[in-house]
Amino acid sequence: MPDPAAPGSSDAWVILPTFNEAENLERIVNAVLQQLRDSDRVVVVDDNSPDGTGEIADRLADSNESVSVLHRPRKEGLGPAYLAGFHVALDAGAQRIVEMDADFSHDPAYLPKLIGAAEHYDLVIGSRYVPGGGVTEWGPVRRFISRGGSSYARVALGLPIRDLTGGFKCFRREVLEKINLDTIQARGYAFQVETTYRAIRAGFRVVEIPIVFRDRAHGTSKMSRSIVAEAMWRVPSMRFRRW
Repeated sequence: MPDPAAPGSSDAWVILPTFNEAENLERIVNAVLQQLRDSDRVVVVDDNSPDGTGEIADRLADSNESVSVLHRPRKEGLGPAYLAGFHVALDAGAQRIVEMDADFSHDPAYLPKLIGAAEHYDLVIGSRYVPGGGVTEWGPVRRFISRGGSSYARVALGLPIRDLTGGFKCFRREVLEKINLDTIQARGYAFQVETTYRAIRAGFRVVEIPIVFRDRAHGTSKMSRSIVAEAMWRVPSMRFRRW
């Protein structure tokens, strides 16, 4: 199995955090690889899933040198999983780092657009709330929470970004090197807000491109009240923290 931290010359790395994604993992990894170049890589970051997701990831890595696996000892939240994956990609020399869900909520077909736009922008956000974007299969409560969370963060932080809570992004490595990843403590929606906020505060060029977000077909959502509560108090505090 390839060492995910081994140096290489690959350009774009896609980080897929997983917890109990056995029903989705093989399909999403294959779909992602179809959209990437031969030199690009996929890193599965598994938080010790009890459903066997980690074992599936190992099998995929054993059969494809473009796939690596980072096993973490326990579930710690989406933010810490992404941070671990970011460090792996940066250590390996990745120039562009993509974060996306492993449940097909983020369509891999958008990857070439996100990665391509990073030729001209430092952070590219796949946005549900710009013209051409949207959400399917969500009920009114989930729509309200998502759109309301983005609006709340936009007002609280004074940012022009429409989709601050979205998790389909492509970073140039310079952004992740600059925004001091080791001081980010947010785990859910607030993690997505904070990375974008720090990028803008640091003077990087940020753009939103439209995507259509689809609800997962298999498995269960990781949304919880604690994630929403974290965003409520952590977002306004970002304005007063030094990083």
